[in-house]
Parts: sequence; structure tokens; C-alpha cells
Amino acid sequence: MVAQRAFGKVWLIGAGPGAADLITVRGARLLADAEVVLYDALVTPEMLALCPQAVLVSVGKRAGQRSMAQIAINEQLVDAARHYSRVVRLKGGDPMLFGRADEELRTLEAHGIAVEVVPGITAALAAAASAKQPLTRRGIARSVAFFTSSNAPDHPEQTTLPACDTLVQYMGGREAIKTARGLLALGHAADTPVLVVENCSRADERIFRLQLSDLEAGLAACTGPVLMMIGAAMAARQPE
Repeated sequence: MVAQRAFGKVWLIGAGPGAADLITVRGARLLADAEVVLYDALVTPEMLALCPQAVLVSVGKRAGQRSMAQIAINEQLVDAARHYSRVVRLKGGDPMLFGRADEELRTLEAHGIAVEVVPGITAALAAAASAKQPLTRRGIARSVAFFTSSNAPDHPEQTTLPACDTLVQYMGGREAIKTARGLLALGHAADTPVLVVENCSRADERIFRLQLSDLEAGLAACTGPVLMMIGAAMAARQPE
């Protein structure tokens, strides 16, 4: 009788916001040793060039587009761990923030598969760095909330907004307009500063400075992934 092969190990690695040189040293080292890499839609070809030895499997999910269901991704991870010793699940940004890590960790743990999480630079921090716009500012903003309007299937739509000095909306392309209208309805000033970063950290990155009242028109030209930062801390610095 042939003994059943033990499972390999899975690493959930944060690829960071997009630029290949913004992945952590640990993440890059593990990519270079991986036998198979299951990667997200926002992972760039330059990032995948760090693991030329690996079998590459696209499991990308993009808002508003047909994509692989999460349950299918979970099954692919388990299957990969059956056939390979070193499996990497490469996620955009940080795995533990809007990265569906909970579902994947639960599945791997249920099968007794060893798993490790390697953090990455989340898009909000990279966007703030690109724009040279701190998310906090002494005397103006001391709290930050990251949120998204995306929900799991069969879950009610999220209608509340965080109460915070600086709001950062992930995956905000289509939902940002709804957010702006909601904030205006709650009494936020029409001239509240908004900073929009499209294709964060990539060669085609674009940064827009807007006000809450003109957000709808300002997003019309955006076609890539959008992150939106709202609040008084987003006001352009004045010369001292």
C-alpha cells in the first residue's frame, strides 16, 4: 500500500501595493523558493518575475468582473498543498486587510495544513507615501479608518460609514461616489479634501486632489484600481 503524501506548507504573502521592489525581503525570498504560486489579479508581471522557477496559477478576483469564486480558490490551495511542498498564495497589499485571508486560513487549518502569513505594505500607506500626504496630522487628525463597501455574497450591503478623522476607502472606484453622497448627507462639508490615488505605486500611478462635492466628476477618468482618502489631513500643505 502506498502511503498518502503529507501536505506541504502554505505561505500567505502580501505582495504590497504593486511595485515589485515594495515586497518585503522575506516575501521575496519565499517567492524565490516557491514551487507553486497562486496569485491575485493585481499582482504585476514584474512581481511574478521574482519566482521564475514556480508554477504560476492565476486566481484573481476583480470587482465587477467574472472571477474565480473564493470557495474554488480555497480548494485550489488545498490541492496545491497535496502536490507541492512549498506553496505561496500571493495577495495584493497585506493578506490580513481586505485580503479574504480568514476564509483561506480556515480552510487550510481545517485540513491540518501548516500555514504562515507574511505581511505586506497595504495600499493606504503606499498611497500616502506616494502623495507625500500623512494620514494623521498633529492637531487635525489622530484617527484613521480603513473600509470597503465590498461584501460577501448573501450579506446585506454595508450602509454605515466609520466615524474617524481620516477615512480611507479601498476598492473605491464604483463605490466612492456613494460614499461621497453619504458623507454629504451626514453633514460633512462640501469642500472636505479628498485625495484619490489610482494604480498606486505603479508606473501609471495618478494622484488627484478633489473636494467631496466634486468627487463624482473627478473619478470619471479613472480606469485602474482606486484608493480614496478623505478628511482635513488631506489638505495640501501650505508653505510656512
